[in-house]
Amino acid sequence: MLKAYQNLLDALSDTPLAHWAEQLPAQIEAGLCTQRYGDLPAWQQALARIPPLQPSFLDFTDSVTIGRASDCDANTQAALHAALAELIPWRKGPYHLYGIHLDTEWRSDWKWDRVKRHLAPLEHRLVLDVGCGNGYHCWRMLGAGAQRVIGIDPSPRFVVQFQAIKTLAGTHHPVDVLPVGIEALPPNLQAFDTVFSMGVLYHRRSPMDHLRELKDALRPGGQLVLETLVIEGKLGEVLVPEGRYAKMNNVWFLPSCPSLLSWLTKVGFKNARMVDLCPTSSEEQRATEWMRFQSLADFLDPHDVSRTVEGHPAPLRAVFVAEV
Repeated sequence: MLKAYQNLLDALSDTPLAHWAEQLPAQIEAGLCTQRYGDLPAWQQALARIPPLQPSFLDFTDSVTIGRASDCDANTQAALHAALAELIPWRKGPYHLYGIHLDTEWRSDWKWDRVKRHLAPLEHRLVLDVGCGNGYHCWRMLGAGAQRVIGIDPSPRFVVQFQAIKTLAGTHHPVDVLPVGIEALPPNLQAFDTVFSMGVLYHRRSPMDHLRELKDALRPGGQLVLETLVIEGKLGEVLVPEGRYAKMNNVWFLPSCPSLLSWLTKVGFKNARMVDLCPTSSEEQRATEWMRFQSLADFLDPHDVSRTVEGHPAPLRAVFVAEV
């Protein structure tokens, strides 16, 4: 799969990311190690079964829509549907692909609508999306005018899902998803104009270290867009679940909004502000044909949806923006 990144590696060779580009081939191979991820060969076979198609229509501005149903016959559409179904579960979306409505677990377009109006213009910007999943928001960032978007996510399934979408859209688009985590970036990189971290902070054992990593990736004057779970509360209040949170065992810190603003300031961000606060609903996160497992409705107390099944406050998500 390394050849899928050749355009990216070539493009980075004479940029501030050139040093990282030298390390990327080894990082990509390590991130797609079949000995570590036993299902990876099956996902790659599904990717190889994506029919060769030429889209007559593309939209990344108001949706992620690639092609029309009229661009292929019924048999080809059925083959495409079958190949995409082999990559279930699809978490982030939705996608509209040659007449197929790929209805993902998350209505990620709703999150993008909440975030986009608070961004510095993305035109001509180099953008990093940390923990990007299958890259849905990367396409929306490209649609908003970004010069190049690099998403990073250590889950190979998500990376293969992204490659399936890019195969359908055309490999020339300057957007890529790499099978690495943020720790793969060289320290103090100071290269990206905008860095997104959405749905990541609460999974990090050390949130302050994560905020420093995000800051180090930004050039002077660059913008951070941080979306995360929070709790209602005063400065200094933080929920540290002793067990699971909403059936997730990898949730470490849920700060109050004043606490997180203080953290951002402490690590050196400027003008940190909360720009959106929204409870997660079962309309925004739910099981679908393309994600057939438990979802938000199963994670909440059936007798009190303001609490998780463990008794914690139900998911409340906030968006923060800051500069360096």
